[in-house]
Amino acid sequence: MISVVNLGRCEYGTALRLQEHLVELRKENRVSDVLLLVEHPAVITLGRNAKESNIVAPREFLARQGVELFEINRGGDVTFHGPGQLVAYPIFDLRGFSPKLGAVDYVRNLEEVLMRICAHYRIETQRIKGMTGVWTYAEAPLRLLKKHPSEDDRSGADTSSSLETRNLKLETFSERKIAAIGVHISRGVTSHGFALNVTTDLDSFKLIVPCGLTKPVTSIEWEIGLHPALDQVIPIATRSFGEVFHSQVLWLESLHDLIPDAPLPEDTPAKAPEELRRLREEDTYLA
Repeated sequence: MISVVNLGRCEYGTALRLQEHLVELRKENRVSDVLLLVEHPAVITLGRNAKESNIVAPREFLARQGVELFEINRGGDVTFHGPGQLVAYPIFDLRGFSPKLGAVDYVRNLEEVLMRICAHYRIETQRIKGMTGVWTYAEAPLRLLKKHPSEDDRSGADTSSSLETRNLKLETFSERKIAAIGVHISRGVTSHGFALNVTTDLDSFKLIVPCGLTKPVTSIEWEIGLHPALDQVIPIATRSFGEVFHSQVLWLESLHDLIPDAPLPEDTPAKAPEELRRLREEDTYLA
């Protein structure tokens, strides 16, 4: 059973402390597997493998723009979160699945969830060897390839002229990253997860070198020419989690339905002390 809680718009620090609290409860078997869904205000996170040089914008500029910075214990490099992005934090005990999931299989499952969401919007995606996450193919986005008004009427996308479509043959498109993945696994219990660009302002990624890669970033909106609300994407995402992880999904109204007798943390540090992290030899970090 996967219990789903939609946190809506939530500050990153609050969601981070909540994850840490739920991880401990999951290890103690006081809660079932939990899927937190959230949209963050603008924030940049640095994983364990992050390079400071991959933050392009000066820190003073980020502070003036209200963009927070967090150093966290997930795998991977630098990532941006912001409005219009669906962020999923699964707090799963991998030992409870049958067959038991390893770290690599778990990440492949997250990729599969993302690929199914994209497929719902007719966006063809792929895995690229050596690059964790989900990518489009090196071809023109769907919004530029619409040819038949009947198709456009069904999808709500704009119609492109036949001349524009023919000209696309002269252009070169590379693979575009539509979703990032970074996880932390401690004693079999997962935290952090993925970020799917739905209607995210792609100019925000100019603040960083996303995950240390030079390939472009994209979104569902940019690919199809529609502006889907996160509330429309969330049911697709939760259904895909249930299918991929072969689990029933239970929607909860609030966190109090999940942990009625356990107080939520008021102030948890964003980054564990270095001495504590060195002691966690059982932890796994994957970008």
